[in-house]
Amino acid sequence: MKIVFFGTPQFAVPTLEKLLNHSKFDVLAVVTQPDKRRERGNKLTPSPVKAIATAHSLPVWQPERVKKDTETLTKLKELDADVFVVVAYGQILSSKILKMPKLGCINVHGSILPKYRGAAPIQWCLYNGEKETGITTMLMDVGMDTGPMLEIATTPIGLLDNTQDLAERLAAIGGDLLVETLLKLERQEIQPIPQDNLSATYAPLIQKEDYGLDWSKSAIQLHNQIRGFYPNCTATFRNNLLKITASVPLGSVSDRIPPELQELIPKLPDLSNVSDKPGVVVNITKGIGAIVQTGEGLLLLREVQLAGKRPQSGWDFVNGTRLTVGEVFGAGS
Repeated sequence: MKIVFFGTPQFAVPTLEKLLNHSKFDVLAVVTQPDKRRERGNKLTPSPVKAIATAHSLPVWQPERVKKDTETLTKLKELDADVFVVVAYGQILSSKILKMPKLGCINVHGSILPKYRGAAPIQWCLYNGEKETGITTMLMDVGMDTGPMLEIATTPIGLLDNTQDLAERLAAIGGDLLVETLLKLERQEIQPIPQDNLSATYAPLIQKEDYGLDWSKSAIQLHNQIRGFYPNCTATFRNNLLKITASVPLGSVSDRIPPELQELIPKLPDLSNVSDKPGVVVNITKGIGAIVQTGEGLLLLREVQLAGKRPQSGWDFVNGTRLTVGEVFGAGS
């Protein structure tokens, strides 16, 4: 099967590697986003997908706007591919491109469609506290993740999973599911299923204002925000911004804490009667870290990052700043 691969971030790499290592598939070329300048040294850096493609001596095309780039469109047409595979490419494909391959364009999407259509399905899935997600392969149409579904694979979400954890797991699942999908398509064993548009939800790009923590929210809401928008959520501490990169909501969800952290529970004090204003440090547990009052419930700060510093454990933060009970964390921005 002759394939052109469209993809950009690390999330797309496992799927490309699965195709490259499978005897049934021939990856003809890779289309990815233009190289980006990174902060350190301001050097142009290739996308993770380009790095893999280059290592395998594949042709790599990086148009600024693929649907307007005549040269790329001509090359795509000339390849006469069986299928275009699209994984987090980052540009919208025109109807002209969608019609080029014999079997169509197949997208590997990081949610169980029709939920979480859009650019950030993994982030919003965690933010909303979902307990299960998955990968959907679908035939692309001109809409935003609206095409008929081909195959679905699911995975549970742990209480402490963050965006990075979940993305790595889903990327691996996506590679396997795409291979299964392509083989079934070739054997004509898949009947595409239209999506139920009435059940659709959307996952837009994350905005800067989404990162600010508001302590009047519940502990579980704050925790879901911290892990969903990892590692960028912010509070204020002593008039400076502080990133909170890992937390544990205490109370009603303790039964969902994974075994490796169950040992925390006996070490925590009995805080059932504690109540203070949101944002106030109500306890400092030795060896673990600070516990903060929220609008509903308590939140353990498991990992934080001071401006200009590396992430550190909640306990190292307590020791380094000489944090005391009664101090207040403010809202982030």
